Amino acid sequence: MQLWINGEQTEFRDAVTLADLLHELDYGERRIAVEHNGEIVPGDQHTTTQLADGDRLEIVHAIGGGQAQVESDTLNVAGRRFNSRLLVGTGKYADLDEAEAALSASGTEIVTMAIRRTPAFTDPDARAKRNLLDVVSPERYTPLPNTAGCATADDAVRACRMARELLDGHNLVKLEVIGDEKTLYPDMTETLAAAEKLVADDFDVMVYTNDDPIACRRLESMGCVAIMPLAGPIGSGLGIQNRYNVLEIVENADVPVLVDAGVGTPSDAAIAMELGCDGVLMNTAIAQAGKPVLMAQAMRHAVNAGRQGYLAGRMPRRRYASASSPANNLPF
Repeated sequence: MQLWINGEQTEFRDAVTLADLLHELDYGERRIAVEHNGEIVPGDQHTTTQLADGDRLEIVHAIGGGQAQVESDTLNVAGRRFNSRLLVGTGKYADLDEAEAALSASGTEIVTMAIRRTPAFTDPDARAKRNLLDVVSPERYTPLPNTAGCATADDAVRACRMARELLDGHNLVKLEVIGDEKTLYPDMTETLAAAEKLVADDFDVMVYTNDDPIACRRLESMGCVAIMPLAGPIGSGLGIQNRYNVLEIVENADVPVLVDAGVGTPSDAAIAMELGCDGVLMNTAIAQAGKPVLMAQAMRHAVNAGRQGYLAGRMPRRRYASASSPANNLPF
């Protein structure tokens, strides 16, 4: 089963109870405190506390005082906190089983989904098939319904309202209004109009936009909770085509900036994170890979590595070489 322990996802095969897990982690008789899915578990209940796939645990112990505290590096969107900065879509997979495996391997916590009409009433077999929500369980993932395919502000607003009803009042949505069938670039006039209506209707709007710093500032000022500039055309795999624009957007935003569309390789994802983006959303790069589950793992590592590199701060660029070893006291 997959468990989240202190913010990291790990697979355990034999851990059935909390006591089994602690034994497998070799905690022995050490004094620890455990929180299981937000609830403190007393020590005498470790043997009776059952674990399930996707459970979240925090395990703490005491350390010497006076050490600097490191703030947890989480993605914060509209008051919601996430450990993963990789957002993954659900389209283009061979089947729902492959989608489920790739989502699990990616470590994502936010999963996008399109809103579509139900199968015709004359097709009972289609209605009986597994639903996407059977895979993207709201208990495990935060669903991010999007307005993919909408070409007008009115259609996008309708789709979001239907999604809120479908998901029992869930108001976090991804807004995209497409203006061109060939490039799938956003229609910014309709996007701005839809964003205004959705924000007024108490939606938390994460918005797909072109990489125009001015448009991004306008969307943020309207109340969008995250700005999602494209790296390249949707599904193109071209990578970040204008990193200077993305950097300008990042440096001037007070809400999360997540690169959306165009990522093709793990290095593309790492570059986005090294620029200071708060996250990356992708679908085709994983779903259309030769081995989607393996690519999902690679993207997970790339996003984490890029984020750590950004936080660490890269070395300065220099025009000339700088020897790693000191030039004085040469051996001969």
